[in-house]
Amino acid sequence: MADAESRDDAWPVFADDSWTGDTRPDPYAAAKVRMNLVGLLAARGDLTGALVHAEEAETVLHGEDADRLAANKACALARAGRVAEAHDVAERALAGLRKGHDRAALNGLLSNIGLARAMQGDYGGAEEALAEAVAVGEAAGLRHQTAMAKGNLAFAVSRRGDVPRALRLYAEAEPLLAGERLAQCRLDQAETLIVAGLPREARPLLDAALDAARAHGYRCDVADALLLRAHAELADGDPGRAAESAAQARDAFAEQERPGWIPLAEQVLIKARWESGERSEALLADATAAADLLGDGGWAGPAAETRVIAARVAMALGRPPGRLLAGVDGTDGPAAVRIAGWHAAALERSARGDVPGAVGAVRAGLEAAARHAEAFGALDLRARAAGLAGELAALGLGLAGSAAELLALEERRRAIARPHRLRPPADPERAGALAALRALSAAHTYDAAAGGVPSVLAADLADLEAKVSAHTRRRPGGPPGPEAPEPAEIAAALGDRALVELVAVGGELHAVTVAGGRIRGHRLGEHDAVARETGLIRYALGRLAGDDDPAALTAVTESAERLDRLLLAPVLAEVAGSDLVIAPVGPLHGLPWAVLPSLAGRPFTVVPSAAAWLSARTDRPSGGRTVLVAGPGLAHAGREIAALRGVHPSALVLDGPSARAEPVRDALDGAALAHIAAHGEFREGNALFSRLRLADGPLTVHDLDALAAPPRVVVLSACDIGRSDEGDATVGMAGVLLALGAATVIASVVPVRDATTPEFMSAFHTGLASGLPPSRALAAVPRAPGVAGFLCFGSG
Repeated sequence: MADAESRDDAWPVFADDSWTGDTRPDPYAAAKVRMNLVGLLAARGDLTGALVHAEEAETVLHGEDADRLAANKACALARAGRVAEAHDVAERALAGLRKGHDRAALNGLLSNIGLARAMQGDYGGAEEALAEAVAVGEAAGLRHQTAMAKGNLAFAVSRRGDVPRALRLYAEAEPLLAGERLAQCRLDQAETLIVAGLPREARPLLDAALDAARAHGYRCDVADALLLRAHAELADGDPGRAAESAAQARDAFAEQERPGWIPLAEQVLIKARWESGERSEALLADATAAADLLGDGGWAGPAAETRVIAARVAMALGRPPGRLLAGVDGTDGPAAVRIAGWHAAALERSARGDVPGAVGAVRAGLEAAARHAEAFGALDLRARAAGLAGELAALGLGLAGSAAELLALEERRRAIARPHRLRPPADPERAGALAALRALSAAHTYDAAAGGVPSVLAADLADLEAKVSAHTRRRPGGPPGPEAPEPAEIAAALGDRALVELVAVGGELHAVTVAGGRIRGHRLGEHDAVARETGLIRYALGRLAGDDDPAALTAVTESAERLDRLLLAPVLAEVAGSDLVIAPVGPLHGLPWAVLPSLAGRPFTVVPSAAAWLSARTDRPSGGRTVLVAGPGLAHAGREIAALRGVHPSALVLDGPSARAEPVRDALDGAALAHIAAHGEFREGNALFSRLRLADGPLTVHDLDALAAPPRVVVLSACDIGRSDEGDATVGMAGVLLALGAATVIASVVPVRDATTPEFMSAFHTGLASGLPPSRALAAVPRAPGVAGFLCFGSG
């Protein structure tokens, strides 16, 4: 929390007439010295000393000096954890500083007021005060103070849930900060990354800020960093280390005499015990006591979150939650707290037999998660924001009383992570970073192929990727998409098709079928068994892409038969004779579905959700060019494109040096049909950097969002490029093309055999040219193992 800015000319200058003959300082000048010591001692962790100096100085100072002192005292009180007192002190001084001429002091005071309001959960009031602080600083030409205010504003809007705006503000503020201000800004950025679901990226930032704070003696910041590190470790699934860091933070707060912050460290210890699986009387008592202390201290959000934990422990012990849930299911506070509150409410209602009320609480929590996710323009952050509601959604799916209700809840869950249409604003700096990344990647690939010493360091590539990601994550979310479709809407749209949507309920896999207007539920079996068979098929097909391997072929055949019995046999009678729309779940998004015997020669399309299928089949203008692209280093790409030119004689062909990333991307814009034959690479854990290798380097998923109108049908003849990450958000090249507005994407979820692909693709395109829909054209082509991974995604 920033104090009023200490400028060189704010330190007292002892003139001759300030001293008496016995060399004692003038009392007023001494009080001004004490005023400045308040901020310095607070930074060093001596809160008691800071407040003693403040109390002595405030009996002497008057006018603007008294108001400046109030700004510093407010900072010290806040750092002591006395946030409500800090706010009151600052508010009393505000009118005087507004009338005066010290813009720097006014800027600092407004920042303190805004931060105090944010810590008390008044996010609207916090933003108002901090926006005024920025305006005051800009009008007075106070660059450093304005940067501080922007960093503080970023902190407040992050707490409110607008992470992209917070990241933009941090990027504007950080270059103008130094010393403790820079350390504090980085601590706040780390908190924002944790909120955004990026604790692993927050941890190194916290470690660096912690080292800097220790090196410079910023003892308060050391304690704050330890507390934040505990939060990051907890969010990263490491409750043991989180408990250690929280205990260190608690001890540091106690040593610095900051009692108001100790309950925040205790809260992390309680969360760590909960995450470790403890459900005990001791945890219930500790959580209840901590929630009361947090509430009394003005920490509204943490108090509500701790009450939810206490309530859930009580219910796990068979006790009613009583007063613990009062007020935690309201509309204020961080999204995680609101979602957790609705979760606890759903559990409580379910425990007393009110299943409709419990389902209603689940729906309300999913709605809160959806509103939170809408703030994000980056698909990976949106997916992680949706993860906040994962446990709540699982509860709702288990409570569903019918197949229609199960489908409706599952569609609401999946809709949170996927935007209606992806249309990000132009960002020249990001575009420049992508171009630089492409050039360095091309050089790195060339060096590797030549067998020489790499001229490009992996660290340089990582830095550019981090820059691209940072710019992407600052994007604001778009307008809200349509509500998740109701089952009746899905049934009406399907017509002669049938939907098979797979749903994980606890450890079991279920299917909901919608066919002929009927909605039916089916229990399929253990989720783990299906995931295991999927992994076996993927591994064996990877072997077959390189060589004929009888053992691998046998493994594919046997696993495919087992999966067919698990997944499709129970539903075939319900969907007999219909073209299928399949909405997988979890690892099944990576299943090469065409290997299942029941799907041999049967038209089907794979979609992230029924809502995504409805969006993909939206009518688009007919016409447009056909684009054929051959990437470098792929032995059979030339033969493949030559064969397709016979099917599409008027197509625009980009090969050799003309097959560069930006010309290819520009050619795709507005095309009706595009086919790219190239080396593909899926980046597990960072799917937005999945790539197709072109003449001048990679075309990544990040490049595609520059498309204003993606092709209606896109064929990606490359290894693995149909894979996705982030669970049911399906973040990957195929998923992003659909989110951008492509109707259908043909891509493989496993490696492909180059020698087999040209004939397969030629037959597929012949079917397309004859007027067959993509799913039927694909189903009509016989499958060899080397092309078994190609799937039809989207409308089909």
